[in-house]
Amino acid sequence: MSTTDSMSTSVKHHGDIAVLTVGGVVDLATAPALEEVTGELVAQRPQALVIDVTEVTFLASVGLKILAATHRDLTPAGCFAVIADGPATSRPITLTHLDEVFSVYDTLDDGLTAVRSELAHR
Repeated sequence: MSTTDSMSTSVKHHGDIAVLTVGGVVDLATAPALEEVTGELVAQRPQALVIDVTEVTFLASVGLKILAATHRDLTPAGCFAVIADGPATSRPITLTHLDEVFSVYDTLDDGLTAVRSELAHR
């Protein structure tokens, strides 16, 4: 687990799926730490990566950029999904149409189920 003054991250593995949970504020001050974690995860080439931002209280444009870049760097070799609910996370993703670029789910269970299904059909 990694923690800055205003952001925390933790990684858990569910079989072949890596789940990165992010909490707190994602902005210019915390972006380098988040980029480091996502870069390390992508370098490990997991079959799937799910980023759970449901505990994020503020998602700045730099956070959206990191999500898009992580998706770009991981696919098509791996599956990618984001868990986001509430106005702090799902609203900016929807307003920027990133929900048309990668899959977004309301709950971790829904995201894991969808990703497992996608992996089973590869």
